[in-house]
Amino acid sequence: MDTTAIWLTVRLATWTTVILLFLGLPLAYWLATTRRWWRFAIDAAVALPLLLPPTVLGFYLLVGLGPNSAPGRFYEALVGRALPFSFAGILLASVLYNLPFAVRPFAAAFAAVERRLVEASWCLGVSRAATFFRVVVPLAWPGILSGMVLAFAHTVGEFGVVLMVGGNIPGVTRTISIAIYDDVQALNYERAAHSALLLLVFAFTTLCVAYALERRSVRI
Repeated sequence: MDTTAIWLTVRLATWTTVILLFLGLPLAYWLATTRRWWRFAIDAAVALPLLLPPTVLGFYLLVGLGPNSAPGRFYEALVGRALPFSFAGILLASVLYNLPFAVRPFAAAFAAVERRLVEASWCLGVSRAATFFRVVVPLAWPGILSGMVLAFAHTVGEFGVVLMVGGNIPGVTRTISIAIYDDVQALNYERAAHSALLLLVFAFTTLCVAYALERRSVRI
C-alpha cells in the first residue's frame, strides 16, 4: 500500500471535516430555521454536488480558479503558486463537493430540536448565540457527529473531483483512491486489492457508526 497516499488522504479528510464543521453549522441552522421564501434556492445549491458528476464540479473549479481567472491570479499573487494541482486546491474542491454530506445531516438534527426549549432559553434572558451553543448544539450533537463522520468518509473515497483539480502528484495531491487507480493501470492488482480492502472495511465501519448515531438522534 502507498502509505504516503493514505496519510495525505487522512490529512485531506480531516481538514475538510473541520472546515465543514465551522462553515456548515451556521448554514445548516439557517436552513433549518429560516422562513425566507428563497430558502429553496440555497438548499438546492448545497445539494447540487449530489447530482453533478465530480468531473463537472472539478472542471468548473479548474477553470474558475486557474491562472487565467481573476480569483486564480489573485491567489497566485498572494501565495506565490497556483491553486490548481496543489493541496489547497483539492481541499477547496473537497469542501465544496462534501458540503451536502455535512450540511444536510446538520440541518436535519437542528430541525428536530424542540422549538419550545429554544424559546424558553430566550425567555430566560439567554442570548441567541449562547442558546445555540448551550441548548441547540448539545441536543443536535448526534446528528452533527453523524454529518462529520459522513463527510470524513466521503472525502476518503473521493476520486473524480480530486483528480480534476489536483492531478496525480505524489505526496501533494495523490490520494488513496487515485493510488488504487494507478495500481490497476500498472496491473499491480495485489497492491490495489490491499488498498481497496482497506477502503471497504473503512466504509462499512463508517456506515455502521453513522447509522448508530442516526438511531440515537431519533431516540433523543
